[in-house]
Amino acid sequence: MPPYTSPWENEELRLLRESTRKFLEKEFVPHLNRWLQQGMLDREAWSQAGEMGLLLPSIPEEYGGAGGTFAHEAVVIEEVEKSGIGGNLGYPVHSTICPHYLLHYGTEEQKQRWLPKMATGEMIGAIAMSEPGTGSDLQSIQTRAVRDGSHYVINGAKTFITNGQHADLILLCVKTGEGKGSRNISIVVVEAENTPGFQRGRKLDKIGMKAADTSELFFSDARVPVENLLGEEGRGFYYLMQQLPQERLALAVAAVAAIEHAVEITVDYTRNREAFGQRLLDFQNTRFTLAECKTEAHIARVFVDSCIERIIRGELDNETASMAKWWCTQKQCEIVDTCLQLHGGYGYMSEYEIARMFTDARVQKIYGGSNEIMKELIGRSL
Repeated sequence: MPPYTSPWENEELRLLRESTRKFLEKEFVPHLNRWLQQGMLDREAWSQAGEMGLLLPSIPEEYGGAGGTFAHEAVVIEEVEKSGIGGNLGYPVHSTICPHYLLHYGTEEQKQRWLPKMATGEMIGAIAMSEPGTGSDLQSIQTRAVRDGSHYVINGAKTFITNGQHADLILLCVKTGEGKGSRNISIVVVEAENTPGFQRGRKLDKIGMKAADTSELFFSDARVPVENLLGEEGRGFYYLMQQLPQERLALAVAAVAAIEHAVEITVDYTRNREAFGQRLLDFQNTRFTLAECKTEAHIARVFVDSCIERIIRGELDNETASMAKWWCTQKQCEIVDTCLQLHGGYGYMSEYEIARMFTDARVQKIYGGSNEIMKELIGRSL
């Protein structure tokens, strides 16, 4: 039986996949243990990825991107996951998420000003939604931007912000009106280097994704030019709802790649490990367990492939993206746990990749909107 090939993949994407894999193996993987110990990637890694053309592949060439589609993003996300780096590289936030807010809602001046520098890695992007007192409930954010002449004066705090320590460009969700509600939310683009009153907080210590730069951000009478408003005032929540399906699909893509990689390395481990005089893979329980994992991996792959085709056509709806996000990340956690079990005691050792995959997987069910919120969104469509 020939191996399954995603229907959206073509020769151009296969070449991108191969070049991405070779680049990561040569330039990133050798540094991973050091990055894990220091708690973040080297800044130069972003410039290297930019030079390789891996950043902003689905942004038009006129703004520095590669002019591709979400399929190009998916290929890079999958290869990052299968390289063993996974969520330790904040690639989707910088490349798949932030640039599309600028592309869809930014002025021509904003796009020309920021996107080319993001494509080269000169500027690193972050999006700041979550706050210490609010997680998935975006309508309850407290960070406020008050108009003062030609500037917004911003006060508040954000937390769990991917790329927070390195970020040069922060898409900041703020309240620009009174009271709770979606019509009071706007997005203001903060240029970290030029913003008085902006301060980076702690680089947060997580149980997984140890090399991922996840931080607190603080704003104390921070002054941001009004011209940095993204789109229209009071339309921020609408923009978030428009872009979140792509973010959630990116998480599902990473989940499927992680599932496939976990099964692959576990088959290899059980093929080479012996117990009671025979290979682990020769035990019926091992084969049946991995048969279940492989089947669910294929189901997840076909579902995500369908979503990728739909987003390329501009037809992916929020409910379907929510289904992909919750189900694939749930299966990621379950299957990685099962694969760890088949590694026995070695699966609990940090030196084994499956152990890192286990701790890295857990946050997938939380960020991008918790899986409980995903089910609530799906339920509203019934």
